[in-house]
Amino acid sequence: MKYPSIRRFLLCLTFLVPAILPASAQRDNALTQISTIDAILNGLYDGVLSFGELREYGDFGIGTFHSLDGEMVALDGAFYQVKADGRVYDVTDTATTPFSSVTFFKAEKEIPIAPGKNYQQIQALLKETITAENIFQGIKIVGTFRYMKTRSVPGQTKPYPPLVKVTANQPTFEFHDIAGTVVGFYTPDYVGGLNVPGYHLHFLADDKSGGGHILDFIVEDATLFLDYLSEIRIILPNNADFNSLELSKDRSEELHQAEKSTGKKLERASR
Repeated sequence: MKYPSIRRFLLCLTFLVPAILPASAQRDNALTQISTIDAILNGLYDGVLSFGELREYGDFGIGTFHSLDGEMVALDGAFYQVKADGRVYDVTDTATTPFSSVTFFKAEKEIPIAPGKNYQQIQALLKETITAENIFQGIKIVGTFRYMKTRSVPGQTKPYPPLVKVTANQPTFEFHDIAGTVVGFYTPDYVGGLNVPGYHLHFLADDKSGGGHILDFIVEDATLFLDYLSEIRIILPNNADFNSLELSKDRSEELHQAEKSTGKKLERASR
């Protein structure tokens, strides 16, 4: 059986539906996740929770939309959709998500970032300076970036293709000398199958000129903020499609391909 550590981990999780989460629990030190990354890898792109409901669980986070129509960024209580045309759109409360992770972000640690640091170097810096490797972490980087490379995925139609096929043809975007915010999470390796192990980050430009799932960046002047999250709640899709999935297969290689894929073309450049 694959993922034995996940089975043990699941025993500690609180599985909730929106109607039973008390208001007093909505702003605690928790990450709330909709569905699982393996469900997305299997092509379950139908929305299962509205953004009107999702905002009750967090004001900060990342995710995607019904039919995989773009990248979601939640920042300061507002939800944004970066579509495959590279543009940023406001999200209505009636729109739905098949996969998202949100929290009420409260910075617990602040780390200045030296100019010239890239994505890989910042990950190395975090590994050196952070000792809490076995809990989730909310990550926010605010500042200006010499370079930012992102991607977004176009909306899909049924029968939905696997995620690796979608990301192989994704449009990518490059930005230079741009101010904005990096939003995302660190997920421990032992929960592979539930979420993306390691760092999963999205970007939103201050002027809303663009954003998306981050592939690479170089910092000009920025500060990193961390929020340690010792509790996770998962809202699972309780429907026939999800309940019939085979979720014991190790899909880590598929996930790596989907997360690191650089697409095939550059759709748009800014600044």
